Amino acid sequence: MTNQELKSKVMSLGNRLTPKMDSDRTSAFIKAWAICKAGGIEIAVKGTSFGNRQKALARLAAYNPAQIKAVLVPEENNPADPAAIAVLVGVNGGKGLFHMGYVPRELCSVLAAMRGQRSLQVPAVRVVSGTWGWSGQTTFGARVVLGV
Repeated sequence: MTNQELKSKVMSLGNRLTPKMDSDRTSAFIKAWAICKAGGIEIAVKGTSFGNRQKALARLAAYNPAQIKAVLVPEENNPADPAAIAVLVGVNGGKGLFHMGYVPRELCSVLAAMRGQRSLQVPAVRVVSGTWGWSGQTTFGARVVLGV
């Protein structure tokens, strides 16, 4: 990416972020610069332990991350948070999408500026695992990487 292309992306994202950040242009452009310089943003999906999401993540862990797709969908009718963005995941060529969780609240305004008013298709999702507690039970989480 040339300096001109980088500058154009920073300016575009910074201008879209400004109204989402209470019109604080300086903070908006600092955030835009950090996102563009890093090449995107990585998001840890929240709510992956709710319901049967752990079983779904265990199944998804068997797939290559390139075979898993995600769609970020705004939920304006969500009673808990009208700015909420749901993360739906599925396997490429699979039957459908599964509601995996939500984008963290503090990142919703940034994603709203990145995507505009549409749903955002993400090419890959990384399923992560680890152990929790004294029982050593394996738990799963999901991370979504968005490029700019």
